[in-house]
Amino acid sequence: MQKLIAEIEAYAAARGIAPQRVLRDAVGANWGQWDSWKRGASSPTMKVVDRLREFMTANPPPKREEDAA
Repeated sequence: MQKLIAEIEAYAAARGIAPQRVLRDAVGANWGQWDSWKRGASSPTMKVVDRLREFMTANPPPKREEDAA
């Protein structure tokens, strides 16, 4: 779970959005879902994890200027 949390946080930071927005856009999660995952109060199914990763792959963060050089 910690690996997934780290992936989502890195993706959200690269996109300049909140992790909650990633979950909402990718799987239609409610706004409190992220906090629930972070606290360990709930966890996603593998189907949800797959959908999240598919979303992040299909919607990569924009290239940074220093990456293009």
